[in-house]
Amino acid sequence: MRKLIIIRGNSGSGKTTLAKELQKAFGPNTLVISQDTIRREMLRVHDGNGSETIKLLKTLIEYGHSNNKVTILEGILNSKWYQSLFEKAEELYGPENIFAYYYELPFEETFKRHLTKAERNDFGERELKRWWNERDYIECIKEEVITKEIEIEEAVKMIVAKMN
Repeated sequence: MRKLIIIRGNSGSGKTTLAKELQKAFGPNTLVISQDTIRREMLRVHDGNGSETIKLLKTLIEYGHSNNKVTILEGILNSKWYQSLFEKAEELYGPENIFAYYYELPFEETFKRHLTKAERNDFGERELKRWWNERDYIECIKEEVITKEIEIEEAVKMIVAKMN
């Protein structure tokens, strides 16, 4: 059965790192779809309601469903703006095959993590505060919370165990 993992949270929380580690753990035929890569690098569009990013992400999760054992979708993915994407995911995978996680970290922790990233000089604390979404949970898909106490290795083990 095809599975979808959704990893969401504020900028700098660790979503991309977790997605890449999960891809290693699941091995070949695991597709990682990064909202930032699609939006900022491929399309070069702003985020928001009706963003062109949504259309391409829908196409990519369809591709993942048709061609990959595991698809991992990661990004900030604002719950309101991306509602139609989450509905499409439910339609494709069914709720029993979606494993969704939300990084719920204090702002100070995400800023600390941001300072370790290659893009740390591209934007700073002011921008991170402006983009901040407190407890931005998806309405139609149940998400499990990942807190700052859960290290990457532990999160990987937890998610892999739930998928088996």
